[in-house]
Amino acid sequence: MKTERSVPRELGYTFPAEFAPHEATWLSWPHKEASWPGKIAAIYPAYARFIAELLKGEKVRINVNNEQMRKDASLILGQNGVAPEQVEFYLHPTNDAWCRDHGPAFLTNPAAKDSKVIVDWGYNAWGDKYPPYDLDDVIPTLIAKRFQLPVFHPGIVMEGGSVEFNGKGTLLTSRSCLLNPNRNPHLTQEQIEQYLSDYYGIEQVLWVSEGIVGDDTDGHIDDTVRFVNEHTLLTVIETRKSDENYPLLQTNLKELKSMRLLNGSQPDIVEMPMPDPVIWEDQRLPASYANFYIANQSVIVPVFRCKNDEIALRIIQDCFPDRTIVPIDSTDLIWGLGSFHCLSQQEPVTPASLNP
Repeated sequence: MKTERSVPRELGYTFPAEFAPHEATWLSWPHKEASWPGKIAAIYPAYARFIAELLKGEKVRINVNNEQMRKDASLILGQNGVAPEQVEFYLHPTNDAWCRDHGPAFLTNPAAKDSKVIVDWGYNAWGDKYPPYDLDDVIPTLIAKRFQLPVFHPGIVMEGGSVEFNGKGTLLTSRSCLLNPNRNPHLTQEQIEQYLSDYYGIEQVLWVSEGIVGDDTDGHIDDTVRFVNEHTLLTVIETRKSDENYPLLQTNLKELKSMRLLNGSQPDIVEMPMPDPVIWEDQRLPASYANFYIANQSVIVPVFRCKNDEIALRIIQDCFPDRTIVPIDSTDLIWGLGSFHCLSQQEPVTPASLNP
């Protein structure tokens, strides 16, 4: 499709919050052994259960490299109780599975001729840490071509896991990630904020400082702080002062308490504990309950076989009284250094379908 010359914000497009209605959830089938060394087969039962839960309320669209991968994925899904014919497969080759970061950013404008568009940010595998990533980098444009949607190319690096939205003009992110020189060293904070405003259709950028220990993305916000509605933030805290995450998350909490939304109000802040440290082969993994995914009917939450699982699930349930909270064991999945939110990207409903 032809790329528009104006930026999405000028054309009235905005990025809907994750808790807004979805048409579908996009995934990229996990196939890179190096992301789960010695363990990739162990992740498929949890991954299949994730898909089964999503299918209860929305479409699931999965990028696969070729017809053989589609057959292999269908077999694994069937073995884990998911009817593969319920899933939409697309032959869009990928390097890895992290669709939150390499997948399309869908923006909507119900008044526009094209009520849904895609932004294709640059992608460099979190600062060129895991080449090659050339296939992942073009996924948004492949999807735009498949669905005949206009596509915008900002020309800078941006990952979906680094930004969080309330759907009312506010974007939340972290300095440790977006200001890292391994992404866009030629840009200042002010310039990055302008790109965020222009290409996500937002009016305000709020910043926390830190990510959690073990996060190879340099501090994605989806491991620390999430919007659960327009005015409420759910943030993880570490209760053990001896834990290395304690000072990092206390810094973030202090910053959150000083924030104001566009209407001048202080966001409501809900605190949630971190899980016990998850260690594999002497490596601290970025296990966090904040990496949940808000689906149409449920909130799918990674859990880690520890006492704080139940505490976190109760807190999340209180934040989402109209959705079912679905815990799925993420102990094997987190060996890949991400969980359900990292693996998924929501596609909002086409606005015209809201008013048929």
